[in-house]
Order: sequence, then C-alpha cells, then structure tokens
Amino acid sequence: MKKILIVSATSGSNLILAKKIGELFGVKNEIITLEDYELPLYSRKIKLEDQAIINDLCEKVINANGFVFCGPEYNGGSAPILTNAITWISVTTDYWRDAFSDKIGLIATHSGGNGNSFLSTFRQQLEFMGVIVYPRSIKVNKSREFNIESSKKIIKRFQKLL
Repeated sequence: MKKILIVSATSGSNLILAKKIGELFGVKNEIITLEDYELPLYSRKIKLEDQAIINDLCEKVINANGFVFCGPEYNGGSAPILTNAITWISVTTDYWRDAFSDKIGLIATHSGGNGNSFLSTFRQQLEFMGVIVYPRSIKVNKSREFNIESSKKIIKRFQKLL
C-alpha cells in the first residue's frame, strides 16, 4: 500500500495546514512535525546521544512513497529546522540520497509573507536530493486562505503519480 509522509516543519500554522492536506488524501498518510524530533544543530563534531530519534525519522522517510512538506518561509528560504532535519537524515543513511531518491514530493507553505521564495528554494533542494517535485504547490498566507477546492485538485493529480 502506498504511503505519504506529511512533514510539518513547525507545530503552528504549518501543522494545521498539514492536517487539512492530510484529510484530502485518498491514500494512507502520516503527519509528523519536526519540532517533535529534538535534533541538535548539525555539525560533524556532534554525535547524537540518542540515535533512536534520528533512526525513527529516517525510517519514516525511507518507508514513504512520497512526501508533502509544509513549511514557512524564513528569510527568503527554508525554516532552519527543516534544513537541519534533512541534513541529519542525509548523513545517517548509507548513501545520502537513499531516503529521497525517486520519490514524489509536494510543497506547501503557510507563511507570513507570500512564501514564494520558500517554494522555489526548497524545490531546488528536493530536486537536488532526487525527489520528483510536483509542479503545483499549496500556498496560504495573510492574504490567501486555504483553498480546499484547489487543494483537492492538486492532491488528486499528485496521487496519480504514486
């Protein structure tokens, strides 16, 4: 059975967005928030005291057939927690692209600004890691509410790629 991992970078507005998106899927999905994984800022000098934390996250990512990433735009790019988690995953797997290669991804954002910089920079990062990123995204901000009809169409087409 196909499974989508919905990853919220934060436990606020993007987690709410992740839950709304999760309700629209017709396939099995799991929602996680990266704030539940207490990963230190990555440095080659730092060793995780509790390897189970990153092993759990890696297992979820590796076993997913596709992803939805929900994150805010921070300073014209990705939230630091998202980049940090991806770094930990990539250095923990045998080959750094193992967890992401040849899987599909959808990017969503709930940002204070328009979120376009996050969508474009994160798309580049995912594609570099081997994710096939769906060309449309879901965007919510101060002047743009969650559009359920548009989101249903995006998710319906996204699921066809599974």
